[in-house]
Amino acid sequence: MRIAIYGSGGVGGYFGGRLAQLGKEVVFIARNENLAALRSRGLKVGSIAGDFILDKVKASGNPAEVGVVDYVLCGVKTWQVSGAARAMLPMVGPETLVIPLQNGIEAPDQLMTALNPANVLGGLCAIVAFLEAPGHIKHTGGNPLIRFGHLDNRPDARVNELAEAFNHCSGVKASIPDDIRVAMWQKFMLITPWSGLGSVSRAPIGVLLEQPETRALLTEGIDEIYRVGRARGVGLPEDSVARTLETLDSITPNSTTSMQRDLIRGRPSELDAQCGAVVRLGLEAGVDTPVNRFFLYSLRSLELRARGHLKFNRRSTPRQ
Repeated sequence: MRIAIYGSGGVGGYFGGRLAQLGKEVVFIARNENLAALRSRGLKVGSIAGDFILDKVKASGNPAEVGVVDYVLCGVKTWQVSGAARAMLPMVGPETLVIPLQNGIEAPDQLMTALNPANVLGGLCAIVAFLEAPGHIKHTGGNPLIRFGHLDNRPDARVNELAEAFNHCSGVKASIPDDIRVAMWQKFMLITPWSGLGSVSRAPIGVLLEQPETRALLTEGIDEIYRVGRARGVGLPEDSVARTLETLDSITPNSTTSMQRDLIRGRPSELDAQCGAVVRLGLEAGVDTPVNRFFLYSLRSLELRARGHLKFNRRSTPRQ
């Protein structure tokens, strides 16, 4: 079993690290300082599920020198997926399975712009992890979960084999959903309103849930995504909104999302793939999404500034 991790930040680094810790043949695709650190010092993971250090790991900045692998875990940011699909082509053979782990709902379609659809699975993960420093992953929240499967939900021994490998890892739980599209939309319902409202308010999830007004906004944002998914033929259960709120209530109260952290720090974020996707897909399906549209339009100026398309000061001093 040869596994490539395309994008070796918090998500890819953690899940790839756990597989390498198990003894699987894993190669990390990275760049710049992170690549240099992986090659020279290995991988360090600080985790609430147990710290570990891999003194030596395989790392490359060139997929062509890696060659064809059995699996590719795609852990790049959402706006990098299309470029990653083209770049990973030398690693993708007829039997290779590519698993996207992005927030949002559109990554499989983006991968298919460059790859054979037969190679592309649906996938998702749940973890609060980030790149603390080059070669150093920090896992601070969530019980690491990874789910994947063919988009038509057909059985495949190769899918089962990867799930089994993950379930032998320390600090990971893997499963193959009955319907991967439903599972992806359920994650979409959870992460997107939380990211949008958290970015607007700069508050952690516990505060958002505790205040009646922000809890109501979260609920409305979740319901919009539920109605968009149903309008697009996704078989979301009728209690999906309530179950999403239950899951949010179980999350560590001081938790924030990666989109929220990126926007606060002035970095490019996944705003378009989350709130933007809700608005786009809602328009296509004829479903109005005013709460998610508010998040999108309120945060767009910060996103444009982070990408260098708009300039203004972070703090403005009122004139007397």
